[in-house]
Amino acid sequence: MSVSVLAKTLKGSEIIKIGNEINELKRQGQNIANLTIGDFDPAIYPIPEELQQGIIEAYQAHQTNYPPADGVLILREQVSAFLNRHFGLNFAPNEVLVASGSRPLIYSAFLALVDAGDKVIYPAPSWNNNHYCHITGSQEIAVPTLPENNFLPTAADLAPHLKGATLLALCSPQNPTGTMFEQADLEEICDLVIAENNSRTHAEKPLYIMYDQIYSMLTFGKAHVNPVSLRPELKDYVIYIDGISKCLAATGVRVGWGFGPEHIISKMRGIVGHMGAWAPKAEQVATAHYLQQDEQIAHYLNTFKNKIQQNLTKLYNGFQQLKNEGYAVDAIQPMGAIYLTVKIDYSGKTTPEGELLNDAADVNFYLIKEAKVALVPFSAFGTGSDVNWFRASVGTSTPEDIAAMIPRIKEALSKLQ
Repeated sequence: MSVSVLAKTLKGSEIIKIGNEINELKRQGQNIANLTIGDFDPAIYPIPEELQQGIIEAYQAHQTNYPPADGVLILREQVSAFLNRHFGLNFAPNEVLVASGSRPLIYSAFLALVDAGDKVIYPAPSWNNNHYCHITGSQEIAVPTLPENNFLPTAADLAPHLKGATLLALCSPQNPTGTMFEQADLEEICDLVIAENNSRTHAEKPLYIMYDQIYSMLTFGKAHVNPVSLRPELKDYVIYIDGISKCLAATGVRVGWGFGPEHIISKMRGIVGHMGAWAPKAEQVATAHYLQQDEQIAHYLNTFKNKIQQNLTKLYNGFQQLKNEGYAVDAIQPMGAIYLTVKIDYSGKTTPEGELLNDAADVNFYLIKEAKVALVPFSAFGTGSDVNWFRASVGTSTPEDIAAMIPRIKEALSKLQ
């Protein structure tokens, strides 16, 4: 039977492919350290107790009917107040859109701004922008980034591509790298966008920034920066993606919010409404009440961030030790989110069975089988297959898990020739 061109050409997820491999090995009884998924093991990282109790109470109060298409008013009001208190951002409740996590918000931003053939710029690696470009039929410009810049795009990287572009997709702290923009670097990018928009006529679409800051509360000794705080004149051109999924370990609670200029948010609201991608009403009501509790949020984040940072640092130190011992590996100091960027430069090596590891994906599947450790190569995030860098997520691991996996990685790499 015939299907649409989109369905025929939709690219499969490398992460799902890796997950299928892990599930098959687990079915066989093997215990795999899964560093692939950007999620949390609730047994290790539960959501805040007050939020959990608030959700239960909201269900008991029968908050189970349809929510408004843009989110319940009390939540949009509390998001507005929260953004002002924590980031100094001033967005009215009608400039806030609530949805079931960040994915519908990103998708609706693409649909609201990008026509088929429009140019969309994003750094490589980055999460899912390549897929959203494909779905919307846009002209995607994946800008390569370098490890010496923490795999973040610089103004010099982006400048040659901005002419005529509709959307610049940025994220900080970044998925998949766990790295963050420095203020000066983001200011330079913002100034480029301002200059580009000033050069356009009123008949031309402006250049918008989609700024994903879903990890903004998960930072380690560095200050999160954002475009509008640095350059207030960009307020009409930035659409933010945010929510509780990552900062409160609440990926399954499905409460996210986007905010930006009302004339864009209103169009996104209509798109999300047609998708039916609302956050559950009880969870919205509970989140609204929890966002008012700054003391409880600070206490939760202090404990939560310390545990995440401990795991990231332990994994980072493990790879640095392997590097010091002469192995062709490296890692970038963790800055934010739940990810460590690691280098495992073993493409072109041969396994004990005589199999050639052609690229990073082959190296990854070798480590899954031989070291019982699963990572995600950056090729799953839009880079070439020759890039020997990987994302390691620590959201489902304990410090004991991480300590145990480093010797297994060392032994597996020692067998390659």
